[in-house]
Amino acid sequence: MFIVKSKYLVPKNFLAITIFPFIIVKETSNVDDKILINHETIHLKQQKELLFVLFFIWYGLEFCILFLKYRNFKIAYRNIVFEKEAYANEKSLSYAKTRKYFGFLEYYWLTSVRIII
Repeated sequence: MFIVKSKYLVPKNFLAITIFPFIIVKETSNVDDKILINHETIHLKQQKELLFVLFFIWYGLEFCILFLKYRNFKIAYRNIVFEKEAYANEKSLSYAKTRKYFGFLEYYWLTSVRIII
């Protein structure tokens, strides 16, 4: 993992993005934000599991489908399964080390159970 600072590569309204093997942060102060770095480390794990390219295809397709469903960028973004896993576990600083392979798939199951109940 390499952490790089670049305010030009990180989209507006975001603090960081991850493109394996880099975590790109907008501000130098973000490097010390353990929760943010943990969130992005979870994305590194997801990208490795899906061999990078498949991750970005899946992420993009899921975002497009969710955007058509919700007609809202933020709601669509927060409902992407990769983001659900990362946000749900970003405060657990040991999660990235102990998570199961393909742990994000659990968030599809959890979503469907909530809809049924």
